[in-house]
Amino acid sequence: MQLLYAHDGQWVRVTGFLGGARLEKKLGQLGLLHGDCVQILRHAPFGGPVLIEVDGRSIALGRGIASKIEVEEIKCVSH
Repeated sequence: MQLLYAHDGQWVRVTGFLGGARLEKKLGQLGLLHGDCVQILRHAPFGGPVLIEVDGRSIALGRGIASKIEVEEIKCVSH
């Protein structure tokens, strides 16, 4: 499933990126890597960004980017 469609409060694991190496590099610079557990903090209203938490840091992602991040619904071990 795409990160964009995960529910607020849900924990998911990143399984891939649909935007190629360039997108993966950009997200890596933000600290979002393949295999990371992330929590969906909230979806901003009116088409605003998706706020996620990764390793204790909050990251705001535009909905276009969030739709290119593949995740799986699992309970992450550390949470």
